Amino acid sequence: MNKLKLRLQLEQFFLEDIGDRDVTSELIFGEAEKGKVVFIAKEHGVFCGGEVIRQGFAILDPRIKVEMTAKDGEMIEKGQVIAEAKGAVTDLLKGERVILNLVQRMSGIATQTREAVSVLNSSLTKICDTRKTTPGLRMLEKYAVRCGGGYNHRFGLYDAVMIKDNHISFAGTITKAVEAVRSSIGHMVKVEVETETKAQVQEAVIAKADVIMFDNRQPSEIKEWIQYVPKGIITEASGGITLENLAAYRETGVDYISLGFLTHSVKSLDISVKVIIED
Repeated sequence: MNKLKLRLQLEQFFLEDIGDRDVTSELIFGEAEKGKVVFIAKEHGVFCGGEVIRQGFAILDPRIKVEMTAKDGEMIEKGQVIAEAKGAVTDLLKGERVILNLVQRMSGIATQTREAVSVLNSSLTKICDTRKTTPGLRMLEKYAVRCGGGYNHRFGLYDAVMIKDNHISFAGTITKAVEAVRSSIGHMVKVEVETETKAQVQEAVIAKADVIMFDNRQPSEIKEWIQYVPKGIITEASGGITLENLAAYRETGVDYISLGFLTHSVKSLDISVKVIIED
């Protein structure tokens, strides 16, 4: 995770929430009053977001001391202390909600990903995410997927070519679409083609796609069509795959299964913050 980008994002998040000042905290507490906030897990799951806690409080006041008692990617239990931060009460209260919101969401994604990896239970096929992320949170959400044992698909429209059904419709054929991008991109950029029929799979192979996606296909279809794909081409299954039917894709032989629900409809992990005033 890019620490410089994280700092810039956290600064924007704090500006949105704090604005000019925290009216309530500043009217109740003096600047010299010290305290501690404790992050406590309220349910079992995978923790993610240690750097958010460290950098978040450091932005508000570099003198705040943060002690992490859980590591990213580590399983945590209900009632477990995750982190403690000590410093001026006003600064702790300014930051705890933004930080908590992010940590809860990231931990929820990491937990969901770990569950998907466990359900699939495959040494061959890897779980990966999609671009169905929350605007502004993509870096954090994709990092959380990695903490949960998953892998990242492309980060945006800029880092890989993905020829989808609409591209194919406008271009006329898969072959024409692949030829168009091959004539301009460098050798470091992969080309993925989305397929929905056996004929499209065969055409994508002839067009020398780097990655072939089986889009919204049943496991039986993928098992049949994948036989036409040489070993040098990466394969992916996507669309209509849930935790309930994920295990059925275990024997398809695909290299990756991309799951939008890891990030677009995940439940945040329940974590609370306890505030303690120090003498």
